[in-house]
Amino acid sequence: MKVLFIDSVHPKLEQKLSQAGFLCSDGTGWNKEEIFDKIPEYEGVVIRSKFTIDFAFLEVAKNLKFVARSGSGLENIDLKAAENHGVKVYNSPEGNRNAVAEHALGMLLMLFNKLKLGDAEVRGYKWNREKNRGIELDGLTIGLIGYGNTGRRFAKKLTGFDVTVLAFDKYAPITDQNAQRATLKEIQKRSDVISFHVPETDETRYMFSEDFIGKCMKPFFLINTSRGKVVNTEALVAGLKSQKVRGACLDVLEYETKAFGNFETDQIPTALKYLASSEKTVLSPHVAGWTQESYVKLATTLFDKIVSDFNVTS
Repeated sequence: MKVLFIDSVHPKLEQKLSQAGFLCSDGTGWNKEEIFDKIPEYEGVVIRSKFTIDFAFLEVAKNLKFVARSGSGLENIDLKAAENHGVKVYNSPEGNRNAVAEHALGMLLMLFNKLKLGDAEVRGYKWNREKNRGIELDGLTIGLIGYGNTGRRFAKKLTGFDVTVLAFDKYAPITDQNAQRATLKEIQKRSDVISFHVPETDETRYMFSEDFIGKCMKPFFLINTSRGKVVNTEALVAGLKSQKVRGACLDVLEYETKAFGNFETDQIPTALKYLASSEKTVLSPHVAGWTQESYVKLATTLFDKIVSDFNVTS
């Protein structure tokens, strides 16, 4: 079975597939035209996020049997078209769920303890102790929206703190002892912190909006380590200005491009400028799931799924 690597992933995936008898090709330097020209030769493709698997691609990829996405999100794959073409789709949320959970917790503690501000001030030889007085997690209620791989792992991390964890998920069961099942309305009523752990779909796109904020009964902190377009940034900025949102930890932003390119200075959205200058925010460049360990685990998770389905002895 011939497999084309369109995006770069940890080399362990190619190594293990080759050892199992797959014929792997490096197409990471190919442009779109080259990929379309060669794809009929391949039974499998490996991608991350920069390449879209749509109906047009699948029509050309006549021999394709699987698409392996290194990571969790599947918004760049037309799942219905893949199903209609008999193409299996794999992702690997198990590989980076721990990394995302640790990152979310780290961002929250950084915000609560004003570590970004304090670090910058000490580097400027200033000791503003009262200005940098923090707050504690102890006794707070944390609402999780989405209780899949990352939501469950974040809840597990929070068991070391004296907090109440509520979880809302329309599709995943909440059967462990790390969170209490709740409705979205209950989370909006009771939560001091609200954390999103959902994929980007028509249902979740801009789920966090002015309407969402308006339904929250008390000021709260926001965490988003899921997808940028889950949060309407202008609504978030309005919430921060009105103090209905007390602070935000954002690893993802709606303005990100698929290639994660930098902004030209004259093209930076006004709302993003506000977030970047605010002491109420902690920002990171979509790296919550990017650790040394998760890089390997994403690859091995995909390998295990592929060889399991295609009855290959690993």
